[in-house]
Amino acid sequence: MSRKVIVLGETREGQLRNVSFEAIAAGKTAAQGGEVLGVLIGDSVQSLAQEMIQYGADRVLTVENEKLGHYTSDGFAQALLAVIEQEQPDGILFGHTALGKDLSPKIAAKLGTGLISDATSISEENGDVLFTRPIYSGKAFEKIMVEDGLLFATIRPNNIEPLQKDDTRSGDVSSVSASISDLRTIIQDVVRKSTDGVDLSEAKVIIAGGRGVKSGEGFQPLKELANVLGGAVGASRGACDADYCDYSLQIGQTGKVVTPDLYIACGISGAIQHLAGMSNSKVIVAINKDPEAEIFKVADYGIVGDLFEVVPMLTEEFKKVKAGSL
Repeated sequence: MSRKVIVLGETREGQLRNVSFEAIAAGKTAAQGGEVLGVLIGDSVQSLAQEMIQYGADRVLTVENEKLGHYTSDGFAQALLAVIEQEQPDGILFGHTALGKDLSPKIAAKLGTGLISDATSISEENGDVLFTRPIYSGKAFEKIMVEDGLLFATIRPNNIEPLQKDDTRSGDVSSVSASISDLRTIIQDVVRKSTDGVDLSEAKVIIAGGRGVKSGEGFQPLKELANVLGGAVGASRGACDADYCDYSLQIGQTGKVVTPDLYIACGISGAIQHLAGMSNSKVIVAINKDPEAEIFKVADYGIVGDLFEVVPMLTEEFKKVKAGSL
C-alpha cells in the first residue's frame, strides 16, 4: 500500500541535523513506493530544502515566519498542522530528539491518533510496515504495526542509515502559508553554553566518564581521545552529580539515550540507569579498575586498569594509526 509520508526536517544553527536524513530513509520504507514529503519550519529555511531532496525527499514544503525563528511547541504545531491539513498525509515521521519528543505528542493529540515513540528500525513484512522500539529500559524490544489510520512515529537518531546523497536529484520546493498566532511562549534570545566537538546524540563515537574520572580535570584525557577519534564526550549521572561536568553530557535513563558505533566507558561502574542510555551501542569498550564492575557484563571488550594510564595509551595508538593512514 503506497503512502504519502511527511518527514519533519530538523535544523540546528542553520544546518539540517543528520536525523532528518535518517527519517527520510525511514520514510521511504514507510511510503512503500509512495511520496516522501519533506517539511521545513523556521524563519529562513528555504535554502535547506534542496538538501532534503538530495537525500531522498520527493518534494519539500517550507513554512517561514519570523515567529518561527526559535522553536516553540505552539508555533511549530500551528505550522505543521497547516501542512497536514493541506497535504492529508498517510504517515508522519519525526526525529526522536528534544524537539520531536516535545512536538510529536502534541500533534498526535490534535489529530486524535496514536504515536510510535523512539523507533530504532523500520521494516516491511508481507506488505505491512513494522516499527521496532525498545521497552523496559532497553531490556526488550517490541514490534508495532499500524493496522488502520495515520502512521505516526519518531525515529531514534543514529539507528537508521541515511540514503546516499545524490547531488543531481531535484524536486519541487514550495511554501505553505500558516497563521502563527496566540503564542503562549515567546523566545527573545537563546544563550548557549560553549561546547566543542560533535553533537552527543548523533555522535558515531562517544568517550564517556563516570565517577572514576575523580574530577573535572579528569575528563581532559577523555576529551583528547574524543578529538582524535572525531567523537563526543559523555558522562554518567554520578559524574554529573559530583559536578565533574555539565548535565548536558549525561547519558542514561534520566539523560540522553545514545547508540554510537563505538562507546568507550571510562571509570563507569555500569548502574542499570546508565546502561539504559547506551546498551544498544554497536561496540562497547569498558575501562575500569574493578574487574567485577557491572559495565563488563554488557561490554564487547573490557580493559581492567587505571583509565588515566589506559586512555592516554589508546590516544597515542590511535594517533599512530591515523598518521599511518594518511
